[in-house]
Amino acid sequence: MDIDIDRLPADRGPVASPETKAGPEARLTLDDFMRTFEAYKQVNDARLGQIERRGAADPLTEDRLARIDATLIEHQRRVDELALKGARPAFGRDAADEPAGREHKAAFDAYVRKGDATGLLAVERKALSVGAAPDGGYLVPPEVEHEIGRRLADVSPIRAIAGSRTVSASVYKKPFMTAGPTVGWIGETEARPQTATPALAELSFPTMELYAMPAATATLLDDAMVDIEAWLASEVDQAFAEQEGAAFVSGDGVNKPKGFLAYPTVANAAWSWGSIGVVASGAAGAFPASHPADVLIDLADALRAGYRRNAVFVMNRRTESTVRKFKDSTGQYLWSPGLAAGQPATLLGHPVVVDDAMPDIAAGALAIAFGDFRRGYLVVDRAGVRVLRDPYSAKPYVLFYTTKRVGGGVQDFDAIKLLKFAAS
Repeated sequence: MDIDIDRLPADRGPVASPETKAGPEARLTLDDFMRTFEAYKQVNDARLGQIERRGAADPLTEDRLARIDATLIEHQRRVDELALKGARPAFGRDAADEPAGREHKAAFDAYVRKGDATGLLAVERKALSVGAAPDGGYLVPPEVEHEIGRRLADVSPIRAIAGSRTVSASVYKKPFMTAGPTVGWIGETEARPQTATPALAELSFPTMELYAMPAATATLLDDAMVDIEAWLASEVDQAFAEQEGAAFVSGDGVNKPKGFLAYPTVANAAWSWGSIGVVASGAAGAFPASHPADVLIDLADALRAGYRRNAVFVMNRRTESTVRKFKDSTGQYLWSPGLAAGQPATLLGHPVVVDDAMPDIAAGALAIAFGDFRRGYLVVDRAGVRVLRDPYSAKPYVLFYTTKRVGGGVQDFDAIKLLKFAAS
């Protein structure tokens, strides 16, 4: 079967401004993606047919499939970017319209543009808060902090699906019931034996400092038409998201959150609290040669039914490219693209969250996770984002040392399962 790659949907060039073109552009890109996926299925069907007839696929077909797959990945990335831009909310003006909000906003604007901290000191004194942290700096207005948080949830894949808490202390401690009280059926007049008490574990989530340091020119700061708050939020959200996103997956817990891949693992048949259950692929560094999709079904079945309702698959784009080729026993593809911009692809009926912080398929790699991350992983944010203005270190630029404190870790070890690419 011959598919002309040159006739596939072409790259449309730079993405248009989201304010004016995000909707139409997203629809056009999604249409391109769907047409490309149809071509992908045709070429993959031809590849599978060649394997059945000859025992191996034609190298030309393999190359053709790889080129279409690269096009699919690019279209998916463009759809995701456009959906993200279209979904970003405008700044909430309710808080800013209040007298206290207007005062804080004006004081923060004067501090960022001119370095005048007098107004911020007065505002924070009125709020009975300490104006200068040990590392210096001043709190951003609440609406800016909320906007940064919303953007992080949109950009960071794990933050978007995990549970979250905002705290005022540096450590969040949470008791968790690892074993419930003993219960049972009993007759109306029978004696009630004493039951065992529940077993509790205390989980501790310390918050660690995360920073970004955007730079601005004097011209930008002097331009009264520039929305300084929007500029700052847009500059720091991507930097924050990239740093914390990697930590939520594989962070070691030292000066950063502890990622779910950093916890001890154990074969799911021998699972116990404190470890994450794993399912082996059956082949070192690969899916099994025959019926590879069965491994994904085994992974999904390893999760208890109560968690499966809100479960998602998490993998990187290269792993998704491999899984995209799989079919069930009736010849239907297990992977399906999202039907609208902003909707994730699905695998076995569950959403697929693409996170490039996940490892590639390799010997012993934990390349695919499946679980209810809302219950399984907790992100802890300490309230407050601070900005320290530094006009001296990088003249003629002004640096803005922006910090927030965030922690994270597994809160329910039974809610996440991992696929390990190993023989056993």
